[in-house]
Amino acid sequence: MEKRVMTDSKRRRGLAVASAVLGGVLVLSACSGDGDKGGDAEGSKNSQAQVDAAAAKKVSEARIAVVAKNGSTSASINNGAHVTVTGGELVQVTLTTAEGKPVKGTMGQGNKTWKPDDQLERSTSYKLAVTAKDSRGLTAHENSSFTTVSPSKSFIGNFTPEDGSTVGVGMPVSINFNKPITNRKAVQSGIAVTSTGGQEIVGHWFNSQRLDFRPQEYWKADTTVTLKLALDGVEGSNGVFGVQQKTVTFKVGRNQVSTVDARSKQMTIKRNGQTIKTIPISAGATATPTYNGQMVISEKYKETRMNGATVGFTDSDGKGEYDIKDVPHAMRLSTSGTFIHGNYWGRGVFGNSNTSHGCVGLEDKQGANDPGKPGAWFYDNSLIGDVVIVKNSKDKTIQPDNGLNGWNMDWAKWKAGSAV
Repeated sequence: MEKRVMTDSKRRRGLAVASAVLGGVLVLSACSGDGDKGGDAEGSKNSQAQVDAAAAKKVSEARIAVVAKNGSTSASINNGAHVTVTGGELVQVTLTTAEGKPVKGTMGQGNKTWKPDDQLERSTSYKLAVTAKDSRGLTAHENSSFTTVSPSKSFIGNFTPEDGSTVGVGMPVSINFNKPITNRKAVQSGIAVTSTGGQEIVGHWFNSQRLDFRPQEYWKADTTVTLKLALDGVEGSNGVFGVQQKTVTFKVGRNQVSTVDARSKQMTIKRNGQTIKTIPISAGATATPTYNGQMVISEKYKETRMNGATVGFTDSDGKGEYDIKDVPHAMRLSTSGTFIHGNYWGRGVFGNSNTSHGCVGLEDKQGANDPGKPGAWFYDNSLIGDVVIVKNSKDKTIQPDNGLNGWNMDWAKWKAGSAV
């Protein structure tokens, strides 16, 4: 027992000594290590700062930005490939399709910007490689791949009147979207219509795909109207975005308003408030009267075919009650088929009786080649957008959305149809 105790005691003393020695070593090592570490850290910091400073001198200050995010699958066809640089200037920009077809583009603002010369194609993948340099000549690079928005996930608005045209005072700005719009406020907010005449112009939604703009009264004569479409990237409905970025201007010509009196069978044409001509007419027969109301000329044809079957006038065999292949000087007043046109087949009816299927007829010659006939005169002296008012007919007033005929809606109701 004694021997074991002595052995354990020796072991404990040996461990204590070893511990002390090791402890001393550890302490010394720790002290020495702290000192060495402190010196090395300071040196390391200085060394790293020098490395960072040297590296910074070798990095270009040019910063390249591309509108379309790398990997985007719904990039804008107008702005997606636009490139800008700050802190330098662009040296080279290469845009190609996925198949390698190059896309031409142009530098701008002193080589600070680049954009394609033409609108990009929809549902197309592109690769963009950009090189820029700073004032020291150091270069920076940026690469991006993106796919433009697809037709199924985008919408456009087909508008009238045409850019650069001259129209009558009744011509509204009418936009028909190729897809239903559920976010009407966002879409209407992306459209601006202004006039040099200073009139208040308000949009009205007839349905989810048609938006018209007009002032309270007819446009002021001899003014300019501007339509700005800023719809690129605007979400018209869930996941469906606009792609248009366009400015359109058109002129409003002289003020011409013609009034058809179905009872007296006369049409009075006033220009700038003064009567310039009165023409005998033949309006709709008792069974097929002409609509009353304010109608706007939306199309003009020197000659056109009119078949009753296309507007519901058929005989017992299902054929059109009429089929005239060369109607002269025809001008559309409604979507449903109301025209004011020349008539060479009527004899003695003008100013005397109403015989048509709802159109307004003027005496004319077959072939539309006699400028002395009333039909030819009215055609030659009318603009798209001129107003034709029909009164004293036994039919109802035409619906505002049947053609470009929103003038048949009162101003308060019109404004109520605006989304903004």
